[in-house]
Amino acid sequence: MAAQRRNLMQSHQSWTDDLPLCQMCGVGTAPNCVYSPDGKGTQSHSNEDGHLRFRGEDGCFLYGVFNGYDGSRVASFASQCLTAELLLGQLTSNHTDSDVRRILTQAFDAVEKSYFETIGDALAEKAHLSNYVLPHNELSSQSQKVQERLKELEQEVSGGATAVVALILNNKLYIANVGTNRALLCKSSSDGQNQVLQIGRPHSTDNEDELQRLATLGVDSARVRQAGQIAGQSSTRRLGDYRVKFNYSEIDLLSPAKTRPVVAEPEIHGSQSLDGVTGFLLLMSEGLINALESAHGPEQANQEIVAMVAAELAQQNSLEAVAQSVVERVKRLHHDVYVSGRQRSTYCSRHEDMTLLIRTLNMPLADGALTPTQGGRIYPVSVPYSNSQSTSKTSVTLSLVMPSQSTLTNGTNTASTLEEGTPTPGSQSPTATLQSTNTQTQSSSSSSGDGSLFRQRGSQAAQPDETGRVPPYVDFSQFYRLWGSDHSDGQSTQGGLGPQ
Repeated sequence: MAAQRRNLMQSHQSWTDDLPLCQMCGVGTAPNCVYSPDGKGTQSHSNEDGHLRFRGEDGCFLYGVFNGYDGSRVASFASQCLTAELLLGQLTSNHTDSDVRRILTQAFDAVEKSYFETIGDALAEKAHLSNYVLPHNELSSQSQKVQERLKELEQEVSGGATAVVALILNNKLYIANVGTNRALLCKSSSDGQNQVLQIGRPHSTDNEDELQRLATLGVDSARVRQAGQIAGQSSTRRLGDYRVKFNYSEIDLLSPAKTRPVVAEPEIHGSQSLDGVTGFLLLMSEGLINALESAHGPEQANQEIVAMVAAELAQQNSLEAVAQSVVERVKRLHHDVYVSGRQRSTYCSRHEDMTLLIRTLNMPLADGALTPTQGGRIYPVSVPYSNSQSTSKTSVTLSLVMPSQSTLTNGTNTASTLEEGTPTPGSQSPTATLQSTNTQTQSSSSSSGDGSLFRQRGSQAAQPDETGRVPPYVDFSQFYRLWGSDHSDGQSTQGGLGPQ
């Protein structure tokens, strides 16, 4: 069996080639990048991330994002093996929540064991050569060959991955997390409030629960927190990585541990019913999260990424295009902060591979044949404007329209799912923003005021004039009025910005 798995890893064949892809999700990616002083970027290594998005039987869907490091082999193996452990008859609609959680845990354990089986021979050879003592007269010629072989073996066995996996079964959501990726669930509640839920916390060196777990094993948690990394990674749970699994006693930070300190056991959240939920699920790699937080800080990262997705959903009619556009926006933000020379530019000299998976939940896609004035859903985005000669900031809300009347939902024609009586844009607060409430396992964000994630506006279509053009449907009058008040130094705004 180990030989079969090893041969499969070295081939282009996949265990899951015959499984149907889920058409209700899109994936966007971007490779890692290191910036030179002039702002030009170069890729430092091949893309190491992985993902999966499959549709099984009995209304079962499986999604995952894998953040690989020191090579892509662990992320690639995990994405294939985990699918085989979950979607080849293991899960049925008759399973209870406890059954599903048990099967998920067993699947991750099987992936971990199977991976180390594939590199078992290489690890044994590496251990043998590391202890091999050459005769003195053969030292120069043979030693070089041994060292070259050891380098080859190290490349073959090194590397690991973190994973966040989403399973939908019986229209209930389960999240399994190992490491530092992130899952967000964005939904509009029945009372009109918008919720952005971060499901679970990253298994990192600043996670109090993880530090306590390490402390019970004899590891100095204060040293771990101060170091910020374990064997080059911030994760305290990961797949693969033989160094921290088998050789942890040789790592100074982990050497006091009574047993294996870095584990591949997933933290599982769920189930969470998706009945009546309208919104979307996001799975993000650590590279995407870090790039956005490096550019703008961690405080509003979840709200920012959700706003970007909502904006792109209002404009794109393909989920693949939505996901890719959001990743490109984050990449561009990160680069622009670096070249700006501002305070946070020192954090943005490089970024790792970025992966974003979007799964819509009863959400219509944009219809290219519709103009935004033909009715739809509106997402209020608060855009800060700052005067370069002043420290004051002005927030202006732009309405991003999401078509909702008989538009395409995941490739199927559907009617609007909005309730009657949804507030109109005219009643929207011009400074509606998202407020966060964090808990140990889940953080949620709700919009203040009466601004909601999905709003309905009138269905009256804009009529073209004699030139074939339609009037502008974004009103910037509030922006110009507030901009003028910020620049009220006796200078008239007539002849300046804004419509005359």
